Amino acid sequence: MKTSTVARAGQYAALLAYLVFLAFPFLWLISIAFKPPRELASLHPTWIPENPTLDNFRQAFDEQPLLRAGLNSLVAALGAAVVAVLIATPMAYVMARRRGRLAKAATGWVVVSQAFPFVLLIIPLFLVLKNLGLINSVAGLVMVYVVWSLPFALWMLAGYVRAVPRELEEAAAVDGAGRLRTLVSVTAPLLAPGIVATALFAFITAWNEFFFALVLLKTPEKQTLPVILTHFIGAEGVADLGPLAAAAFLATLPSLVVFALIQRRITGGMLAGAVKS
Repeated sequence: MKTSTVARAGQYAALLAYLVFLAFPFLWLISIAFKPPRELASLHPTWIPENPTLDNFRQAFDEQPLLRAGLNSLVAALGAAVVAVLIATPMAYVMARRRGRLAKAATGWVVVSQAFPFVLLIIPLFLVLKNLGLINSVAGLVMVYVVWSLPFALWMLAGYVRAVPRELEEAAAVDGAGRLRTLVSVTAPLLAPGIVATALFAFITAWNEFFFALVLLKTPEKQTLPVILTHFIGAEGVADLGPLAAAAFLATLPSLVVFALIQRRITGGMLAGAVKS
């Protein structure tokens, strides 16, 4: 009993340390965002601003088109999430239900493709988008995000499909339902937690992505928030720290809000599926 208590206390201590490790950068970012320039230059920084101010936020909006960049990021992230889920759901169903070498090869390729670096993909993607006339467009960026997030989306959804009992699909087939009807009416509703989790992954990945947006978007009117944040850094590498922290804080809020809104639904759906007979 004593050993069990010590082990549990150690687990809680490790969890607390991990939470502090994760929260420190975000809390420090919030602190900087509300500090006036005088406190930012202090040799003895404090956690809580002594004279909190909103001037950094006003300056950030005055210096850069944050609202337009945020709208571009939102369109790209939502488009990538919706398209990735629409493509990945039927493909994951086939991968999970089909047996044979081809299905195993497809699953292996999905896993291996995650190891490809960004630099390896950017040149062929750039040439394809150039031929399609989609360079410097949000639509082209959505296509790239879908290509990048699709392998992991397939891998996630395939695991959820395998968790759905085959007996339900067999019962639907006995009632005369075809493959498409079975997928739409029987399997897809049970995959709701997995679909939501996959969409969340695709959204956050696209919202935070920087490299592809930097290469493919040339004009400030089309650039996304991660790219616009680099404009707060001068030519000599000196950052306008206050406005940069304020803009970065605002850029992190949407993904946190989206996760907070749907995480309860994800957890609830998983638990509901676990107790079904």
